[in-house]
Amino acid sequence: MTEYPHLLTPLDLGHVVLPNRVLMGSMHTGLEETRDWNRVAEFYALRARGGVGLMVTGGMAPNAEGGVFPGAAGLFSGDDIANHRHVTDRVHDAGGRIAMQILHAGRYAYTRECVAPSAVKSPISPFRPRALDSAGIEKQISDIVTAAVRAREAGYDGVEVMGSEGYFLNQFLVTHTNRRTDQWGGPFENRMRLPVEVVRRVRAAVGADFIVIYRLSMIDLIPEGQTWDEVLTLARAIEAAGASMLNTGIGWHEARVPTIATSVPRAAFSWVTGKLMGEVAIPVITSNRINTPEVGEQILAEGCADMVSMARPFLADPDFVAKARAGRAREIAPCIACNQACLDHTFSGKISSCLVNPRACFETELVVSPAQAPRKIAVVGAGPAGLAAALTAAEAGHRVTLFDKDSRVGGQLNMARKVPGKEEFHGLVEWYETMLAGSGIAVRLGQTATRDMLRGFDEVIIATGVLPRDPAIPGQEGPNVVNYIDVLRGGADVGARVAIVGAGGIGFDVAEYLAQAGDSPTLNLNDWLSEWGIGDPAETRGGLRPEGPQPEAPARQITLLQRRAEKLGKRLGKTTGWIHRATLQMKGVQMIGGVNYERIDRDGLHITHGKARENPQVIACDTVVLCAGQVSERSLADDLAAAGIAHHVIGGADVATELDAKRAIDQGMRLAATL
Repeated sequence: MTEYPHLLTPLDLGHVVLPNRVLMGSMHTGLEETRDWNRVAEFYALRARGGVGLMVTGGMAPNAEGGVFPGAAGLFSGDDIANHRHVTDRVHDAGGRIAMQILHAGRYAYTRECVAPSAVKSPISPFRPRALDSAGIEKQISDIVTAAVRAREAGYDGVEVMGSEGYFLNQFLVTHTNRRTDQWGGPFENRMRLPVEVVRRVRAAVGADFIVIYRLSMIDLIPEGQTWDEVLTLARAIEAAGASMLNTGIGWHEARVPTIATSVPRAAFSWVTGKLMGEVAIPVITSNRINTPEVGEQILAEGCADMVSMARPFLADPDFVAKARAGRAREIAPCIACNQACLDHTFSGKISSCLVNPRACFETELVVSPAQAPRKIAVVGAGPAGLAAALTAAEAGHRVTLFDKDSRVGGQLNMARKVPGKEEFHGLVEWYETMLAGSGIAVRLGQTATRDMLRGFDEVIIATGVLPRDPAIPGQEGPNVVNYIDVLRGGADVGARVAIVGAGGIGFDVAEYLAQAGDSPTLNLNDWLSEWGIGDPAETRGGLRPEGPQPEAPARQITLLQRRAEKLGKRLGKTTGWIHRATLQMKGVQMIGGVNYERIDRDGLHITHGKARENPQVIACDTVVLCAGQVSERSLADDLAAAGIAHHVIGGADVATELDAKRAIDQGMRLAATL
């Protein structure tokens, strides 16, 4: 008897039966653009071997003007079809099924050639689109249909037509971007004509025995977005046009509401999909922030969907479904929705990967092979770098001893998980504990490793992390001054008025921690929806409440400061920095850049501005929190070097750049794979 009877139940689509209710949702990884088709094929085949019911590729452009960026992958020629056949053959040999997403970016295309229903510029692109005439619209329909036909020729089991997230088809649906007065604009029956015609003609071209998924925007989260009646009308029309399934899209990319970041509650939008259940006869898929089999099972058991889409969890662990089926759910590497190695990479033009699993998208490069001559390896430091190194070395067959002076593994992850909105880090630490327990690694917690203890090991890896940087502010020894470790590890007495020195990632984390009065809204869906002003699209157009965001009152009066004369938070994650800035602004946090820290006394923090040290000012506060960066903790490494003992240094001990778990885990894994 499985623990997940709904999740692991087959889904009959008529011409094909999917083995379970788990869809690997579309992710743009950048792999197809590498043109290394063996690499692309192995990425998808590995997930097929892991048991996922159906996969959807990253978005493939139907033409040059519809590509997300110049050179975006698509099926434009016979060579492209042959290349994609390598992928589909490998997936089918692994027992899997795969659909190709057709994505026309419309005004989101990062090219001067972009097209749209009307010449309305997107706030997230520098290019104003060209408004299509009737012939131009016909060309786009024809190109999308041709892409679907080519996908079938390439061996795909189906296609997903991307009609959400504010892309081309979605742009025709709302008056915000469609200001036409012809047959493609005006009343909703005209505005929805294009997506319905696309699906109708795709179905006619590919035949009945081919999966056609339509990605439907069920809540736009933008002003002038669709009403629920419009969403429902479109869903029924898409069904009548021949779609096999409807997948859920949440929010436009330009929406000022987070939809997939770690601060978003798990399954935060399944209730929206649930509103469509029973309104159409074809299966409905839900999506966004579903990252454990328990969450997926609950959604299906409650009748909110027929299938669940999980995208990034399959970056974290390609064996997600197989482990759930085998009763090994605790061993599933958790997606923490941090965006650091996936979406941040995508929007920076890099190959996507995963903070938790650096092998994602690098399956043919980062290979852990059995050691021909197992070695005795010491790893000092059980933070993310040390844990990755120890587990990878053990996987290769080495005999590993892991030391840490703390009583629990995790290092600075144990501080990160105290921050509201970062509760997923609890699961990451627990996963590391689970994996250590079954690894054969000798774990020595509460033990400070010394030079003499490390003699006799064949390899020594130093992952001792970082120490707080000393900002050397006169008066910082006073009783009203604490550092971020004192705050996040608990015990520090912090007053009602706070000045935070340093506005990097740690400074923002501390500000969010101190501003939160009660439980984190990430743990309470209603509180989170209220905080971001999200309502029922049946009651408010686009799902935005007229009163706007209603955050809980802040627990403290906070001023966040930095020396750099630039916007605070500029160097935070590319796709999440705006969320942190918006969160603090909603909490009334004052942000000041370009300052000099002159001194601290009973009155508060004394600052001046600019190189000329002008405009002296006192930030009146009860507590000053020092978050002025970190320095590498290299004392043990230096001791080993002085004694002539060979060693490797990784993670924060190597480079002290914020709490960069992504770099630390990647470095630890790559080092261990070479030993």
